[in-house]
Amino acid sequence: MISIKVQSEDFDISAELAALSAGNTQIGGIASFTGLVRDIAGPMATASSMTLEHYPGMTEKQLSAIAREAMERWPLDACLIIHRFGRLMPGDRIVLVATASAHREAALSSCAFLIDWLKTKAPFWKLEDDGSEQRWVAAKDSDDEAAAKWAAETRSD
Repeated sequence: MISIKVQSEDFDISAELAALSAGNTQIGGIASFTGLVRDIAGPMATASSMTLEHYPGMTEKQLSAIAREAMERWPLDACLIIHRFGRLMPGDRIVLVATASAHREAALSSCAFLIDWLKTKAPFWKLEDDGSEQRWVAAKDSDDEAAAKWAAETRSD
């Protein structure tokens, strides 16, 4: 099962994780990552907000492709990606990635893969605002390096 949600509203982590495994007693582990808006960002001393933009339709298609790749690389029972857009404040949840598998290693590795892939392949743009100036967030070399390790690896059971 793959579930992709691109939304402006917040999400309930507990409810989403419960739904991921509902009715499937073959699942032995769920791994998840929740990304939050920080109040310290890039060259700005503080960020009072972040605005995330995306292309509807294209974004869901790309997130689905990323999730399908995870399902092909690892023996997963379920994969969830929730990504928010719009204006978010420090402490707000941005993203939830979760994977479910019979075995923890598949769940943990695939969850790490998904978040690394999202940072480099998902069509989202982030605008930081410190209250007096706005600045687009540039891609980081460290994100590209994290994604590159997955490009070189094959599926791991």
